[in-house]
Amino acid sequence: MLPGGLPPTNHLDIVRMHSYPRHMETEQPPDDCNCLVLRQAARRVTQLYERYLGAVGLTTAQFSIISKIARYPGVTTLELAEQMVMDRTTLVRAVKPLQREGLVLASKGPGAGRTHVLSLTVEGQIRYTLARESWRAAQAEFERRFGAARAESVREELRAIAV
Repeated sequence: MLPGGLPPTNHLDIVRMHSYPRHMETEQPPDDCNCLVLRQAARRVTQLYERYLGAVGLTTAQFSIISKIARYPGVTTLELAEQMVMDRTTLVRAVKPLQREGLVLASKGPGAGRTHVLSLTVEGQIRYTLARESWRAAQAEFERRFGAARAESVREELRAIAV
């Protein structure tokens, strides 16, 4: 029912009825949405890191993928997707450009199915080594601007959410 006890007569009335109830005006505004603020912060941090990683031809997502593969050679697509908190299909799509560039090799895993074992090629290892230097520079700039202690505290809090 609309104010005054009238039934909704069209879609706009239904939207008005459900969009922003008066009792919410004194509660948290939508700008305080945790998800929104985290995504805004993530975009800002991503921009900083991509400034550095772009110099070696990688995005932050690609660097994260090759970093995990370098750290865990022979990781399966499913294991990597779980570690990165990604859908397996999304991860496979993200790995394809790295394969085309000759940085990642995906070989058939043991048994039947869609499981692939991932490893870095020689070119992938070289690019990873170069990218790590760019990443370190981005990390240093972030900590210089934000504060090393605050950065560590934020990482700890975010890890608790990501688990």
